[in-house]
Amino acid sequence: MPAGMNCKARIWRMLQKDDDEVGGSILTGTVQYDNILARIEANPEDQLLLQQGLETVKTFNALVVPGTLNILERDELEITKPVYHPYYAVRFRIVGVQRSSMDNYNPNVYTRLSMIRSVTAHAIQ
Repeated sequence: MPAGMNCKARIWRMLQKDDDEVGGSILTGTVQYDNILARIEANPEDQLLLQQGLETVKTFNALVVPGTLNILERDELEITKPVYHPYYAVRFRIVGVQRSSMDNYNPNVYTRLSMIRSVTAHAIQ
């Protein structure tokens, strides 16, 4: 892997299918990009958020190359390699996409993603 990139990922495009027979919408996903290079970093948690309830939202940042991919908010990023990565096979919801100011022909062009993931904050006893 190139310097700084610590994993490979897959981008899922989340779409809504037509309503089913009882009127509920169905969320489906299709792999948009596979085997892309990424670097994932967790943001520090706010102690107040950790104390609020059973489920809390954690935030993450990612750098993805190449930066020419058409990644949208509401897409999901899933870590696929290496298998020993702490977030292997975990999906993150993309909430922000920031494109690099570099020219698309520059080999160093990247995209910065802001992501969230809901996790259980406390064990149920």
